[in-house]
Amino acid sequence: MAKIANPTQNEASLTAKGTLQYKEYGRLLLFGIPWPFKRYEIYENEMTIISGFLSVKEDDCFMYKISDVELSRSLLQRMAGLSTITLFTSDVTDKTIVMKNIKHGREIKDFINQESERARLRRRTVNMQNIGFNDDLEDDGNLE
Repeated sequence: MAKIANPTQNEASLTAKGTLQYKEYGRLLLFGIPWPFKRYEIYENEMTIISGFLSVKEDDCFMYKISDVELSRSLLQRMAGLSTITLFTSDVTDKTIVMKNIKHGREIKDFINQESERARLRRRTVNMQNIGFNDDLEDDGNLE
């Protein structure tokens, strides 16, 4: 492991993430065995995805950028006690994050839903959706 150049800055970075709430691995579907090449670390303020074997990639997504969470379970996943969680985000690198074959799926989905809403409230970030209001306006800006 590499030596930390600035321990104070490293501690501040870890504090900004919040406390680690979940550490989950992608799993083999058939046996539900953790597959160590993809790991999800879910903190209060952000989510980190660490993937790879020889070359490792680490990607972060702030919780306030998660706009919707979906849980799905196929028949085989239900038999193995696993779930797939799909996160829809406003993140630049990943618009959709798919967490396949995760244990405790409903609990993790609920946590992400609650923490993403809390993070938006803390940052005073509003998530806007286009509901087609402007489609009813005439060319001069008045309602039909």
